[in-house]
Amino acid sequence: MLILFYFFINFDTLGSMMEKILIVEDDIAYAQILESFLTRNGFAISHATNLKNAGKLIQQKKFDLFLLDYRLPDGTGLDLLQTIRGSTPEVPAVIMTGFNDVRLVVRAMKMGAADYILKPVNPDELLMLVRHSLKQGQKDKSSPKHERYSPTFVKGISTSALKVQEFIELVAPTDMSVIIQGESGTGKEFVARAIHAASNRAARAFMPIDCGVLSKELAAGELFGYVKGAFTGATMDKKGQLETASGGTLFLDEISNLSYEVQIKLLRALQEKVIQPVGSDRIIGVDIRLIVATNENLLTSVEEGNFREDLYHRLNEFKITVPPLKDRENDLFLFTDHFIREANHDLGRNVERLSPEVREIFSSYDWPGNLRELRNTIRRMVLLCRGTEAHKELLPEDMFHFVNKGNMQDQGSNLKTIQISTEKAQISRILMETGGNKSRAARLLHITRKTLYDKMKKYGIN
Repeated sequence: MLILFYFFINFDTLGSMMEKILIVEDDIAYAQILESFLTRNGFAISHATNLKNAGKLIQQKKFDLFLLDYRLPDGTGLDLLQTIRGSTPEVPAVIMTGFNDVRLVVRAMKMGAADYILKPVNPDELLMLVRHSLKQGQKDKSSPKHERYSPTFVKGISTSALKVQEFIELVAPTDMSVIIQGESGTGKEFVARAIHAASNRAARAFMPIDCGVLSKELAAGELFGYVKGAFTGATMDKKGQLETASGGTLFLDEISNLSYEVQIKLLRALQEKVIQPVGSDRIIGVDIRLIVATNENLLTSVEEGNFREDLYHRLNEFKITVPPLKDRENDLFLFTDHFIREANHDLGRNVERLSPEVREIFSSYDWPGNLRELRNTIRRMVLLCRGTEAHKELLPEDMFHFVNKGNMQDQGSNLKTIQISTEKAQISRILMETGGNKSRAARLLHITRKTLYDKMKKYGIN
């Protein structure tokens, strides 16, 4: 009896020591496969099929990792990610998606996702990713907050990169507002951080805010603060990010997403150097240097009536355009080597190089997701690599598609094939830039929405 009791105690202790993972996935059969695999590998698994049930489980238990499907019956994994980041920011979350959407990945990472994985999931890749995310989560819990993120700015040697660096060095010592313009994933935040690091405000806060993930209702409160009772859910006073960043630099990414009303408040803050928290009569003085970023042409937004002209001119004291990766051929392998070193450090690997075949593919690829896509591709390859050289078998599936398409074009380079390929690439690029907004994409392509749908169906574009 005593021996049996001893085993029960140790079994319970062992169970409590197992790392707990919550899988949020509406495909029950698929979730059961994941649950069975992870259970066999020593993890305690809970499962929810929607946001509502996931929320209840999170209130009842403490988890060490969240595996979140993107598409759910009552919302998306990003909705739950936002909730998790507010309540348990130290617990890592991984987004699972069957849609290789670079903008989705960028948004998830900006919102605080530890990583992402494409479905159908490779078991070995999933296990390595889960273990690394849990290990990183433990590091984050034990490390001071300011030590968790120390980005490195790779200057580059291409003509366009040298021009960007020249502009950074020129504008950094001033207090001028700066607009950083460029496609998604080109490294606009890194440019902003480089400006701050070389400025007279370098010793003070650098506060990055992604306006793309702020709802119109919450943006004013996040930026300017609010007092208890100002609106439903305002249970306590909150200091705004402009006040928090006072004396330093405030970086607003995707600024075109701010509502007209918030734009008015921001203009006042810049002109009068004061803010007024939502629901308060109190005026607070602020001293900030503002840097903003956009992947759209703000002047076009002004002409369309979506962005205030007076705010645009107040922000446009200096403009830096960050070139896409496809226009920085001389820089491609500088970034590649940097990301390999970074991934080796983060993932505990020892990859030294890419195979010649992979380097050739990299040189030919258009990189629609720019540096973000390159970094994620490298991290995935390093994670899966068993030796010191990464081969093409480790490339993501969509890049295999690119390779196969290239081989087909080599075999048949007639005019019709080239036109079809060009049209498909152009439609895909515009959809990527507009975040999947088909009405806006159709306008930019100068075709009707119905024509766009027909062409997407014809070319198999999701």
